[in-house]
Amino acid sequence: MDKRGEVREFLTSRRAKVTPEQAGIPGGSNRRVPGLRRTEVAILAGVSVEYYAKLERGRIAGASASVLDAIARALQLDDTERTHLFDLARAADGVPASGRPRRRSTRQNASRPSLHWALDAITDAVAFVRDPRQDLLATNALGRRFYSPVIGGGGRTPNLARFQFLDPASRDFYPDWDLFAEMCVAIMRAEAGRDPHDRALQDLVGELSTCSETFRTLWAAHDVRTHGTGTKRFIHPEVGELVLAYEELAVTAEPGLILMIYTAEPGSPSAERLRLLASLAAEQPTDTGNPAATTGHTPSC
Repeated sequence: MDKRGEVREFLTSRRAKVTPEQAGIPGGSNRRVPGLRRTEVAILAGVSVEYYAKLERGRIAGASASVLDAIARALQLDDTERTHLFDLARAADGVPASGRPRRRSTRQNASRPSLHWALDAITDAVAFVRDPRQDLLATNALGRRFYSPVIGGGGRTPNLARFQFLDPASRDFYPDWDLFAEMCVAIMRAEAGRDPHDRALQDLVGELSTCSETFRTLWAAHDVRTHGTGTKRFIHPEVGELVLAYEELAVTAEPGLILMIYTAEPGSPSAERLRLLASLAAEQPTDTGNPAATTGHTPSC
């Protein structure tokens, strides 16, 4: 990916989102740009206009942490956006982003028996491991049943982003499809900032950009986010609507891998339906928690 272009487009897109009123600056009626002017960002950040213009052109290498912090405050970046800015700066300096060592095979990293034992011990919640490229690497039994529309029967490792943008079944599984699409792309954007040298992620972005106009539009917005915690709604083909809370946990032994757990509020209709799905999963045991072994969908454009 073009490192300077990434910096330029990210800073430009964030500047366009901050109105003069939000920044405490008199707006006036004769404004040619959305959001703030470069001059206004420079003043708010306490740097020269020339220096900020240099940063926005993508020449961010060597920028100090204090300057980056000042720019983040001026642009009113949230925590994820601020981290993304620092990741872009580290990449420009040739420093591994976020201190994460690069791993060549996340699939192999997710194959440790103890990791699968831990997943299998979670019986009342959906639990799965994904990598920065949205590959679904391992699941518990309930997770395999829950993600049956994603795993399906194809020939490659199931990928949540491919399912989202290339498989029509995703619109049935995700009733809030537009929201899921925005989240998916924003998470991938953040991951691309952490490791701009991830060729597999670059290839996936290229594939989805070629095949999906929606993906291209969302990718060009340069929005970033982390998963963290929240609530999602699904329509499962076997049990119907599920409203599930999720928690994202880092697999510290394998940098880059994420353990996701979906649970339902106790006593809720979703909890009853999740128990039903768990009972269906128990009736059809499998030999492995690796969904790649069951072969996933291979949607393409």
